[in-house]
Amino acid sequence: MGLHLRQWMVVMVAPAVLAACSSTPTEEGNVGVSDRDVAASAVASGSPSEALLAEIKNPAHPAHQRSIYFDFDRYEIKPEYQSLVVAHAQLMQKYPTVKVLIQGNADERGSREYNLALGQKRAEAVKQALSALGVAAERIEAVSLGEEKPVCTERNESCYAQNRRADILYEGEF
Repeated sequence: MGLHLRQWMVVMVAPAVLAACSSTPTEEGNVGVSDRDVAASAVASGSPSEALLAEIKNPAHPAHQRSIYFDFDRYEIKPEYQSLVVAHAQLMQKYPTVKVLIQGNADERGSREYNLALGQKRAEAVKQALSALGVAAERIEAVSLGEEKPVCTERNESCYAQNRRADILYEGEF
């Protein structure tokens, strides 16, 4: 029941988060370049995938961050990452043909088999959250890398925390 309640909460928060994603005036009072402007210029020069990649490469874009981090031995999406999932769902709705690959990861503690299973559960949790926000499940592939793709190799809690994640990759990146 907790997962369904959490999905419901994400869906209820989505409109407020999406409203906050519009462009804002700069210090000079001019409106900055919007995501729509970036997307339009990229579409004019290439495919929707290129437009999407141009948007997510912009550090100011809400979906620029593509890693969702998890607590030790857990696969529930933490509240601080729910708005990030909403931003990715919004982006996928804007580009209805683009697909994503979600790579679930684990730290090195635990057996190889256990870490592969945990990584898969993390990737599936993100997939389910995106689906609950209206993204077609067939556009999302969830895979586990287990402990095979660490971003940090030191043996301490700070490093382990960086490896407990799910990474969202867009078509054109995989």
